[in-house]
Amino acid sequence: MPYYESPVDGTRLHYTDHGPATGPVVVFVASAYVGHEMWEYQALPLAEAGFRCVALDRRGHGRSDDVWSGFDLDTLAGDLNGLLDHLDLRGVTLVGHSVGTAEVIRCVTRHGTARVDRVALVAGVSPGVVRSAEFPEGIDPADIRADEELFRRDRAAYYTRLADDFFAVQFPENEVSPAYVRYLVDLCLSAGPRAATGIRAVVAELDVAGELPGLELPVLVVHGTHDTSAPLALTGERAARLVPDGTLKVYEHAGHGLFATHAARLTADLREFVGAGAARSAEPARAGAR
Repeated sequence: MPYYESPVDGTRLHYTDHGPATGPVVVFVASAYVGHEMWEYQALPLAEAGFRCVALDRRGHGRSDDVWSGFDLDTLAGDLNGLLDHLDLRGVTLVGHSVGTAEVIRCVTRHGTARVDRVALVAGVSPGVVRSAEFPEGIDPADIRADEELFRRDRAAYYTRLADDFFAVQFPENEVSPAYVRYLVDLCLSAGPRAATGIRAVVAELDVAGELPGLELPVLVVHGTHDTSAPLALTGERAARLVPDGTLKVYEHAGHGLFATHAARLTADLREFVGAGAARSAEPARAGAR
């Protein structure tokens, strides 16, 4: 089972690495509470199509060590960059979901683009959702605190109660089975209370709006019209406006869990995005061979 040690503090972190070693590299960073398993509808078909698909279990999540500290954005981004170094990956497309988008953004702005060619922000909470003087349209901090109280009182009930909104099941095309919902709730509960509250604190304090103009590489932003966890106007649309080279793809009727309800479409969009970068990278080599 593949592990590496975080270069920040030595925490043992788990990852998966599937597909051909020579394929275009995609590194997946999951949502809060869950590990690499959430990406099965993207990572498996992409690996089968010849892409090298690497997925990280952030600290306290999945099979990584359940530690007390390190749930700040700089440390999480350092963990991710450590994985790129550990595997000596080049030409990487970083794909983050929800709070994973913040880790992806900070990884690039803090550690540079020597290993990263492109970024995909899927249903991201970035640039941030909480109201501030610079962002008066954001969510009231009092609402964030009230939500935190509900979360701490009964995490299992919290995850279960929010499932319908998470998948936007009011639209018939977004049907997910009760078995899958139970499975995802169980994955969420595998992250202990310290890891869960630690990653929620990242979201409650998140503001990476000032970093997005520094992402000088192609950025794909994928977001749903009915994402109640990260409303489109507050997150995806803002992110796409702030990056220098951004493409926004809006999925009609999609919620936060579009990785499952719109799995085939998301996989196809990622394959096109990653493939376009791989084709461009190969052009000089082909030209030199003539």
